Amino acid sequence: MNNEQYKSVNILLVDDDDDDCLLTKKALSHSNLLHKLTCVGDGQELMDYLYRKEKFQDQNHWPSPDIILLDLNMPRKDGREALKEIRSNADFKHIPIIVLTTAKEEEEVLRSYNLGANAFITKPVTFDGFIKAMDVFSEYWFSIVRLPKPSL
Repeated sequence: MNNEQYKSVNILLVDDDDDDCLLTKKALSHSNLLHKLTCVGDGQELMDYLYRKEKFQDQNHWPSPDIILLDLNMPRKDGREALKEIRSNADFKHIPIIVLTTAKEEEEVLRSYNLGANAFITKPVTFDGFIKAMDVFSEYWFSIVRLPKPSL
């Protein structure tokens, strides 16, 4: 990880499945990435987080995300709607959004990229596969790629 760029990485996971949030936390704990992972349950909570509404007003407790991991299929506001809204707002356009979902269909991949996703990852079905995917994700996004500094 490029320590000049980040002291710690703030990852915002948007997923309505508590087990997937826990699995992601466990998988990322195996990496060498110094990070804070925050989970919110759907696209509406994601937008409240970004707009600093309701319980998300305290930026010390709810830091600006360096990257968003976004599930597609969720209640209230799904990932597609949230992705479209984020990409239409100049304040949030710079945040990399990685779709992390069980969807495999080619039309979902294409639609996600057309809406502005930076990458599309289909969730591996095994824990070992998930650990490997999160290691590669961490290496790529936080060691190889240079991200903009958060401005929220």
